[in-house]
Amino acid sequence: MVRPLDTQKTATTRLGRAVLASVVLGKSTRPIPEQHSTNNSLRDVILGGQDGLVNMLGIALGVVAAGGSTHVLVVTGIAAAITESISMGAVAYTSFGSDRDFYLAEKEREQKEISTRPEEEREEIREIYAAKGFKGHLLDDVVSTITSNRETWVSTMMNEELHLQPVEQQSLLRSALIVTVATLIGHLIPLIPFMVATRTPAVIAAIALSAVTLFAVGVYSAKTLIGDWRRSGLQMVAIGLGAAALGFLIGRLLHTTGG
Repeated sequence: MVRPLDTQKTATTRLGRAVLASVVLGKSTRPIPEQHSTNNSLRDVILGGQDGLVNMLGIALGVVAAGGSTHVLVVTGIAAAITESISMGAVAYTSFGSDRDFYLAEKEREQKEISTRPEEEREEIREIYAAKGFKGHLLDDVVSTITSNRETWVSTMMNEELHLQPVEQQSLLRSALIVTVATLIGHLIPLIPFMVATRTPAVIAAIALSAVTLFAVGVYSAKTLIGDWRRSGLQMVAIGLGAAALGFLIGRLLHTTGG
């Protein structure tokens, strides 16, 4: 029997309300999840977009600094944008897929430990929830409820002990697609000015357009997640243009050496 004092204290937290609903009130043992966005679309956009933009801006500045043809830059730039976008999408799928494989490997390990050392694993559940403030009869009921269902037991260990979340196949495909499209768009942003202008005017326009885009992404990231939008925007611009400047310096060096 749960004591009123324990119930009152625990019910003030989200976890407490979920446990109270399943243990004390006899409702479903699977609490209704809160609606939070679990996708990492912003991460994928930044990963692909910034990579494509910085890469192409650096190449463009390097080609111009080395005295290369604007026409050749546009043609090769479009080809590079397509091939690298596909490559980045494939890399994203492989990289995030490794997270899924790691999760599945750890889940299998937890399942084996629950089968071979159930008492130790049950004690770990007790320690986890005791650290959260559960005690007495309520703690006993929580441990008993979780360990009575093998799937719930494993999921709790994965989440609470290892802090790992499952990666769905659909999420992998979505991330790969977003990275691919973002990389392609990122490549085209600094390349567009070279399609309508030549050399110095195109370089100025490409830098300005890239800076505005990077700043906007930094602002959106801060507004969506956390942080000061001005600092985030300027940081994104500094990192992006700084990396592109290396391409310009290398092109300049090659042009001077070749001359």
